[in-house]
Formats: sequence, C-alpha cells, structure tokens
Amino acid sequence: MKNYHTHTFRCNHAEGDASDYAQAALDKGLTLVGITDHTPLPDNRWLYMRMGISALPVYARAIEESQTKYADLTILKGMECEWAPEYHNFFDEVLLGEYGFDYLILGCHFFPFQGSWLSSHGDIVNPRRLVAYTEFLMESMQSGLFAFVAHPDLFGLSYLEWDENTKAASREILSAAQELDLPLEINGYGLAKRKVRTKQGERTAYPWLPFWELSRDYKIKVIVNSDAHDPDYVDQGIVRGQDMAQSLGLRLANMEYLEGR
Repeated sequence: MKNYHTHTFRCNHAEGDASDYAQAALDKGLTLVGITDHTPLPDNRWLYMRMGISALPVYARAIEESQTKYADLTILKGMECEWAPEYHNFFDEVLLGEYGFDYLILGCHFFPFQGSWLSSHGDIVNPRRLVAYTEFLMESMQSGLFAFVAHPDLFGLSYLEWDENTKAASREILSAAQELDLPLEINGYGLAKRKVRTKQGERTAYPWLPFWELSRDYKIKVIVNSDAHDPDYVDQGIVRGQDMAQSLGLRLANMEYLEGR
C-alpha cells in the first residue's frame, strides 16, 4: 500500500512529524509515504492552516532526515498547494527547483470570487460560486505543476444537492483531467471524516459518489490517498477508496515515476 498525501503538525490542524508518519507507515505495512503538508506561501497568506515561510527549511530537513533514518521505507518530499498566478514561480523555482521536492499536490481550498478569496470548504453555496470554483480549479490544473488533484469534488462539502449545476461542474473538471492526463484523488479523509446532511439524508461530502460515477464517461486516472492529519490514520480510507474505484471500473494511476523525479 502507498499513500501520497499526509499532513504534519506545521499546518496547525494536524499532528505528528515526518518521522512519526514514517514509523506509522512501517507499522501498518505501507511501502511508501509522501509527506505533503500545506505549503507555506511567500506572502504568508492563510497562516491559520499552514506553516509560515520561515518553517520551510525545517520542514524539508525533517523529511530528509526521515529518509535517511527509515531506509526500508520510500519517503517522498511533497507539498499540497493552492495555486495562484503570483505563486507559480515560487512553486516551480523554489519548491521543485531549489528544494528539490519530489512532487506537488493541487489542493484548491480557496478560490477568487468578486474580488475576494472564498473557502472551498464552506462558501460554495450557490451556482455562481460553484462556477467560480470550477473555473479556478481548471486554471490551476492547467499550470502543469502538479502530480494530481486532491479532492476535486470538495465542493460537495457546502453545495449540498446534486443537480444540473454540479453535473456541469463535474464534467468540466473531468474533461480537463482527461485532456491534461492529470490524476484525480479519491480522498480517504473525506470517506472517514466528512459527512453532510441533505434533504436526501446523510452522505459523504467527498468523495461524492455521483461525481465518480460520472467519471466513468471519461478516460481519467485515479489515485487513492488517506489525506492523513494524524500518523495513526496514515492508511485511513485507502482500502475503501480502492474498493470504490474498483467497483466503478476506474483506472488507478501509476505514480511510481515520482520516486525517481
């Protein structure tokens, strides 16, 4: 089992460091773990959910020390990133270049709307905002910086009903993923932790089943990760997510190329 999506204490809403994840991964029989905390940003934006830019060297060093200490485990050095044009060069030249990160994940937790940034977790409450989220996610995907897209159906956390608007947004995202050959993530944290109540009853906010049922119409690749926020949950939802992908006939992405980037 491999997991390419984990978070450390530095994001201010998770537990554990790289070495804790490495030990937990070994204990649970994983062969690979990617450490991918929320990236710091040059302007220190959104610090309540990420490390400050001054923590970047320490974070990178913590992963590298774990790679040396846990030689029997493949440990990859990554980040989960909110893309924006002003950050593109930082991601490309500093994270992938200077620091030699193995890969970056696209996690669209915020999107621009009418001159301000809204939360993809709680603010996609009407069709206009759903369109804005979708358009910005696709623009982010087209940047060419990312190995895969984390929880592309995150909009299901606040847009509660499956309707023609969600269907149209999903088709746009899936079409872009197909065109760009960019894998989409079935998110184990969502499977385990994210429930919402709707008029039709309780459901998983994400992965949102209709999104993934619709994905069968497209030639996309899927990756399943835990999105763990605690080392104890390093394998969270991975088997369930893989079973979901298999039941829908979805194709799992081969990410082994990241190990020799």
